[in-house]
Amino acid sequence: MLTTLNVVLDLLIASAACLSAWFWWIASRQRVRRISRNEELDAADMNRIVTTLNRTQILNSRAALFTALAALIAALRIIIGVLF
Repeated sequence: MLTTLNVVLDLLIASAACLSAWFWWIASRQRVRRISRNEELDAADMNRIVTTLNRTQILNSRAALFTALAALIAALRIIIGVLF
């Protein structure tokens, strides 16, 4: 029973860590078109910048959530290992 629980917790930790890495990898790939200093900033440029920032923030928050979940499950596994 306890070994099955440990295996399940280990799989959950690995899954959460992989999802976290995936979300951070996707967030790091968001690029915004560069604007030269001679070019005038228009509404489309501002919209592109704000949209990219918003998407990156959403992906970063998901990655942070899965990192916290992996840490919480790892702590739970350590506590179970110590108590039993």
